Amino acid sequence: MRAVPRRLLLFAATTGYQIRVFADAARRLDIDLTLATDRCHVLEDPWGDRAIAIKFDRIDESLGVLRGRRFDGVAAVGDRPAVLAAAAAEMLGVPFHPPAAARACNDKFLARQLYQAAGLPMPPFFRVSFEQDPAEIAARAPYPCVLKPLGLSASRGVIRANSPAEFTAAFHRIRKLGESHLQVEGYIEGREFAVEGLVTGGVFQPLAIFDKPDPLEGPFFEETLYITPSREPTAVQQVLLETTARAVRALGLRHGPVHAEVRYNRAGAWMLEAAARPIGGLCAKALRFRPGVPLEELILRHALGEDVAGACLTGAASGVMMIPLPKDGVYESVEGVESAGAVPGIEEVVITAKAGQRLIPLPEGASYLGFLFARGDSPADVESALRRSHAELRFHIATALETFSPSL
Repeated sequence: MRAVPRRLLLFAATTGYQIRVFADAARRLDIDLTLATDRCHVLEDPWGDRAIAIKFDRIDESLGVLRGRRFDGVAAVGDRPAVLAAAAAEMLGVPFHPPAAARACNDKFLARQLYQAAGLPMPPFFRVSFEQDPAEIAARAPYPCVLKPLGLSASRGVIRANSPAEFTAAFHRIRKLGESHLQVEGYIEGREFAVEGLVTGGVFQPLAIFDKPDPLEGPFFEETLYITPSREPTAVQQVLLETTARAVRALGLRHGPVHAEVRYNRAGAWMLEAAARPIGGLCAKALRFRPGVPLEELILRHALGEDVAGACLTGAASGVMMIPLPKDGVYESVEGVESAGAVPGIEEVVITAKAGQRLIPLPEGASYLGFLFARGDSPADVESALRRSHAELRFHIATALETFSPSL
């Protein structure tokens, strides 16, 4: 007699790149996967996927939709979906991060307060309203400093300012994004890294450290290259992992994935942000665990209570390039995909931009043209392959009728 498939509820936006990857992993594991997403509730199953229509910004209303259903676990893709997933897991009685911890991950000011209380090294920081006088705030700011909208992710709206004049210009620019509050914090020098892991019973299990070879010094902070394993000395890697584990405890994360951004300089490791979700976009495709298991499969198994403590990356170095937007405009086409894919070491070229799509670079936008994936004998080989592949691509982008003015 065939066992009843385990049921898992995945919270994700309809436009999320990772939904299909999770669905494929669920089929391999014989998991009955249900998507809880922000699709239109009026249409009757428009995607043909039996998805449950919810609203990420209406927690109580969405919990009402889910009440009475049974699931064996929950998972989430994205910051706002993770907040709702935490509340749903609590209601359903299945393991996940606590709601307070998920909310803290989604609030830069609260997270900084928790890190500070836990004794983690912190730059000076304070929170202000967009109703306040920017000139008065600029006079209080440390320079150089970074302005960050409290609730946005993926570097959207994040701007470095080196003077009061730059601060005021950045303030007005970020205010147009519609957020209510702004965080101001001292700029942290150093190299930047991403740390991927899982949390079980509040204990952090590292899965990978990604180097970010391109300098992220501002005024905007568009991420491009992620390379693993890290080329840093063992001692530096250990400090990065210890700092991430301390941040996990400070936030109160308990069960599920965590994606952290950390900087390192002569003073040590500095936590930038930790999220109660896995790495975004298609970047998880850069990670494979023995014997060829993708990150999404690990997350599903972990969400259902399986022991994945033995997860170990395959021996090869790997990496991803998030193809940056060269300018504001309307995407038309791309040349050179075949030759980009023929570069030794390149595994896949994925162009996600669609003809006619409006492209808005950072700090207002939050998307990429696509992704390049590479594997090789060393991190240096992977980085070289990604850069050579990117050089083969020629994007055609038409000028948009209305553009954001890069006035900073």
